[in-house]
Amino acid sequence: MARVVVIGGHGKVALHLERILSGRGDEVTALIRNPGHATDIEAAGATPVVADVENMTTDQIADVLRGHDAVVWSAGAGGGDPARTYAVDRDAAIRSMDAAAAAGVRRYVMVSYLGARTDHGVPQDNSFFAYAEAKAAADEYLRGTDLDWTVLGPGTLTLEPGTGHIEVSPTPAATSVSREDVAAVVAAALADPTTVGRTIGFNSGRTPITEALTRR
Repeated sequence: MARVVVIGGHGKVALHLERILSGRGDEVTALIRNPGHATDIEAAGATPVVADVENMTTDQIADVLRGHDAVVWSAGAGGGDPARTYAVDRDAAIRSMDAAAAAGVRRYVMVSYLGARTDHGVPQDNSFFAYAEAKAAADEYLRGTDLDWTVLGPGTLTLEPGTGHIEVSPTPAATSVSREDVAAVVAAALADPTTVGRTIGFNSGRTPITEALTRR
């Protein structure tokens, strides 16, 4: 059993993840901004904690993380407002990494996206630019920490039922993956120490998730 804190606990991937983790006996804390989402969190088997990481200091986040074994970042501003995208997807994410280190929580899994990198090539006048910049900065910062990090890069997310199978590659043949399978990948990565220090791009495929994650 592990104690896992999920930041962005009411997202679609996060709710699937909470069900998977609690179902295997892990103790899950889900950080949410809206107290009205607590019932959904509890239904997924997790403990809701109202914590708006966008507006919390590093020390405040560390207080929430302390005592856990792992952190999963599954939060996001949701696009639209570049300023808030930078505030959440870059700045708050980076503070959460510093907070994890301060709280002694070494394991950190980042849910990013396939193709996230500093040389992403998205034009500055494209609406996706702020998100691409923010995620690239957060991912790069995480890789420079002493945390036991994993960066997961799923392709386009769908609402299709999970299959339990993916393809791991920087450029998978498929272009999308279900949110349920993304959650299963996060859960598998948390349980697999060979994923530490790796950036793993993936989409739907034919290889069982646990087997796919062992391939390099």
